[in-house]
Amino acid sequence: MQEEFKTRVTNVRRQDVGASAACFVMIYPTGTQLGVKFPLNKDRLLIGRGQDCDIQVDLDSVSRNHAAILVKDNEVIVEDLGSTNGTYANEQLIKIQTLTNGDLVQTGNAIFKFLSGGNVEADYHEAIYRMTIIDGLTGVFNKRYLLDFLEREVARCIRYSRPLSLVMFDLDHFKEINDNHGHLTGDHVLRELCRRIQSRIRKEELLARYGGEEFIVVLPEAVHEGAIAFAEQLRKLVADEAVVFEGDTINTTISAGVSTICGDTVSVEQFIRTADENLYIAKNAGRNRVSG
Repeated sequence: MQEEFKTRVTNVRRQDVGASAACFVMIYPTGTQLGVKFPLNKDRLLIGRGQDCDIQVDLDSVSRNHAAILVKDNEVIVEDLGSTNGTYANEQLIKIQTLTNGDLVQTGNAIFKFLSGGNVEADYHEAIYRMTIIDGLTGVFNKRYLLDFLEREVARCIRYSRPLSLVMFDLDHFKEINDNHGHLTGDHVLRELCRRIQSRIRKEELLARYGGEEFIVVLPEAVHEGAIAFAEQLRKLVADEAVVFEGDTINTTISAGVSTICGDTVSVEQFIRTADENLYIAKNAGRNRVSG
């Protein structure tokens, strides 16, 4: 997951969807196939990197013939074909699995959403909408939604002279996790990190993936001391319990930078930059710490 994240326009591709035809929709990663619908219109379809596959995914983590989709007796079944990185249904490693509407199927780093039944068209458009605001891997808000949210909150902060804090954090030594345990383990670590932290987020707050292994929490009405204490709670939450995936135990830590404004006339970019600078200080001071 060490690609460099830059602000860019992502086109979500839309296609016509039949009223009741089952399909797979690509929801991750971002790229030319994001949002593409793959109708399950044959008794057997192949997912893989090979050119003869019905659902061709050009990712190194996907095997040439990775998995098969079997359509029979009104059931849709996914079967792993001895792939190198395995096939997952709702984050569980499977050999063969009957799917139900809304299930997530992962082959390598590619994630598909399975849609079926009489509301496929509505479900498809809902999935497309979610792709514009939700990160497909972690399930938290994406950078686009974060920036829109911050624009509104910063404007409110300036107008009413109310405090607003921002915590930017990232996973320490994430490249080593990918290099030593593999990118699928890295994906799982990011998902687990978000699950833990999301449990501490109140409804008026926001957790978003800013890019790669970097995340931001927005804390409306939080003074600086409170934001520092919150960031320290997150740091401890991550450090105190290792992540276990497919028999591997991965000890993880985060570093965090905190920024607070209270009626200050600043741009969203300046607000984030201050937190980013404090994150850099925490990293240089030895990681697994909070700076602000």
